[in-house]
Amino acid sequence: MTENDFIAGLKSHSANAYGKLLDDFQQKVFGTCLSFVPNKEDAEDIAQEVFLEVFNSIGKFKGNSKLSTWIYRITTNKCLEFIRKRNTKKRFGFMQSILGNAIPVDKTSYFTEMSHPGVILENKERSETLFYAINQLPEAQKVVFTLHKVDGKSYQEISDITEKSVSSVESLMFRAKKNLQKLLENFYKNKK
Repeated sequence: MTENDFIAGLKSHSANAYGKLLDDFQQKVFGTCLSFVPNKEDAEDIAQEVFLEVFNSIGKFKGNSKLSTWIYRITTNKCLEFIRKRNTKKRFGFMQSILGNAIPVDKTSYFTEMSHPGVILENKERSETLFYAINQLPEAQKVVFTLHKVDGKSYQEISDITEKSVSSVESLMFRAKKNLQKLLENFYKNKK
């Protein structure tokens, strides 16, 4: 089955095409979700949303990029949407705790999935610190860093997914590394 046949099958809502879509992309999408949101249940929920979005939007797919690139773009956007919502809830929860209406949530209990293949670090605490630092980066830097360092995508693949030039991706990666270095230095300085 060529990619064009596959896409035509998806557009006509063929059960075989959707079976192939899940076979080909389920683990990859879940892995990317886990790279951004290191909690198994949340990553599974986001992955389901990605496939729903693919199902609902396949008619809009114009073929300007590879299907896989389009799916990764949806995955990245769904992850960022989730992180934005979670951060808004955290701020609301923090305000409630100041006002005495809620108990603050312990951030460490959130990180359930530290055996992600892209993140082989010595221990859970370091992983949590790294994910925490990555999530402090500006959104564009967070996307590039996560897709490259955690998910193992090439600069060209990231360029296609984010619709930015390769030089822009390289620049974002450089700034992300510098910012992460500062964030982690400050974190460990303040821990002493």
